[in-house]
Amino acid sequence: MSTTELTSKIENIKTLQTMIDELTAEMEATKDEVKAEMNAQGVDEMTVSCFKVRYKEVQSNRFDSTAFKQTHAELYAQYCKPTFTRRFSIA
Repeated sequence: MSTTELTSKIENIKTLQTMIDELTAEMEATKDEVKAEMNAQGVDEMTVSCFKVRYKEVQSNRFDSTAFKQTHAELYAQYCKPTFTRRFSIA
């Protein structure tokens, strides 16, 4: 692939990423408006047309690896394993 083709592809990636970022921001803003309306109505679930919308609190339990590492450093090290990935970035 030539430098010109690579440059074109990278520019396309950057353009597409900008579009994704803008659409994501717009989607989040729209979600926030729906959530605000649900809060104003005091509901955590509603049916609108053919859509059921839920905005409920959900509890989850997560392992606090930082605290575990501080209190059980040797045990933490015993069960840690390195992982390797490849990161693609454009600056």
